[in-house]
Amino acid sequence: MLFAGVFIFNILIVSAQGTRLLRQPSLSSDKVAFIYGADLWVSDLDGKQVLRLTSTPAVESTPHFSPDGKWIAFTSNRSGSQAVYIVPVTGGEPKRLTWYPSGTLVRGWTGDGSKVLYASDRETAPVPHNRLWTVPVTGGPSTLLSKQWGHNGSFSPDGKRIIVDKMDRWDVEWRAYRGGQNTPLILLNLADFSETMLPNTSSIDIMPLWLGDKIYFISDRNGGVANIWSYDPGTASLAQVTKFTGADVKYLAGNGNKLLYEREGYLHLMDIGGANSRQLSFTVSGDFPWAETRWEDVGSRAGYASLSPTGKRAIMEARGDIFTIPAENGDVRNLTQSSGAADRAPIWSPLGVK
Repeated sequence: MLFAGVFIFNILIVSAQGTRLLRQPSLSSDKVAFIYGADLWVSDLDGKQVLRLTSTPAVESTPHFSPDGKWIAFTSNRSGSQAVYIVPVTGGEPKRLTWYPSGTLVRGWTGDGSKVLYASDRETAPVPHNRLWTVPVTGGPSTLLSKQWGHNGSFSPDGKRIIVDKMDRWDVEWRAYRGGQNTPLILLNLADFSETMLPNTSSIDIMPLWLGDKIYFISDRNGGVANIWSYDPGTASLAQVTKFTGADVKYLAGNGNKLLYEREGYLHLMDIGGANSRQLSFTVSGDFPWAETRWEDVGSRAGYASLSPTGKRAIMEARGDIFTIPAENGDVRNLTQSSGAADRAPIWSPLGVK
């Protein structure tokens, strides 16, 4: 059965603090890139010039600045499957770099800026799993970095080693999870592929980032709240950088002596030692065609059906609204029309009162 309802998606703008729910940030020496509304945006650190780099029905994700800050590599499914693209930081037509049918996720760049690092489950069987690859920015075949599983990674400054998160977790925000998906971060030597495991007590250790002589990552190893930690490969010592309680740190990026992280829907910048943390403020504006009021076919999402006492109409829930549907002829009626709330499990009383 096909029927439709009108849905209104409101854009949350907080005048004093800027737009909320900016996701997956990346940091250059003077700019921030982020995802908002499934599009790629870039801004000066002061938030005065916010530029929208993509405007498509596709989903863009995982942006990463090139080492010189002139390009942004990102993931997009605009071609039907997730592929690697690069675009100038000033805007322009994105260039597609990967063409393999398996999906990809951009993870960074090589230190010289000549290649983009990405994760993909291409050429794995019988059970697909991600490994790390590189592809030249000029185009051409990709190169497998290592046969080791690799969902995320970050090169050392000299490019001779890489810190690897091997596991693609099905729910990375499952707080206090202590199951088999929690594997140690791996320090991989690219010359002989020898491995050093970072200390791990079955905690969730994700988003590894190599800056200078230390590795930074997000972990819930102390108290169950995801915070930023550092690891010194020279001394094998760990240190907790942030000590938040309550909300988790969701995403981590960095450049030079600065860390950029996502928490409570906002982006925050701080020194790599944990000092001088401040919230950044960006206000994004655009046509946002995905947020326009529109008719949407929700027939495939209908559930919790209940027949009226007369049998002439049925009531059911779809996409958070309550509808009545004619058994034969008549119109579909949206009874709740509450896009800001989820209405569930309707039932028709024996007296005909819903």
